[in-house]
This record gives sequence, C-alpha cells and structure tokens, in this order.
Amino acid sequence: MAKQPPYPEEFRREAVQLVLSGRSKMSVADSLGCSPASLTNWVNQHLADSGALPEQMSSAEKAELKELRARVKRLEKEREILKKAAAFFARESDVTR
Repeated sequence: MAKQPPYPEEFRREAVQLVLSGRSKMSVADSLGCSPASLTNWVNQHLADSGALPEQMSSAEKAELKELRARVKRLEKEREILKKAAAFFARESDVTR
C-alpha cells in the first residue's frame, strides 16, 4: 500500500507557485504551516520536473526507477526458481540413468 503524502498535491503545487512568484520560502512555509525543508524539496522537484535542475531526477524518472527496481527483483526471484528447477531435474535425470 502506497504511503499518502501528508500534504495534498494541490497544496504543494500552490505553495511552489507562491515561492516561484517571489515570496521567500520562510514566509510561505510560515503562512501555510509546513516546514521550510518540505517546501524546498517541493520547489526543487518542480524545477527538476520542468528541466531547470537537470542534476536531480524528475518525478517520471523516479517512477521509472521504482518500476525497474521492482522488475529486477521479480526477475531475480524467477531466476532463482529456474535454477532450483534445473538442479532438481538434473538430479532426477541422474537417478533414472
């Protein structure tokens, strides 16, 4: 089950827009009741998603990485099952000879 973020997407998007419009992160964080660190993360992620921070992964890249890691994990499990099956059948063929 995915963990739901403590702040809705719309709230975070509007907070980012306030910072991008020229207000300081501290004043926006104080007025909205969120932490300045969270607000900084949201702004940085917005900039990464828009291509302004190429050194940081975009949301799409993060989602792809998560998907690829899950796929690798599944493939590793499948490989282990196949290795065990091959070993089992190799033993079985030795017994029948």
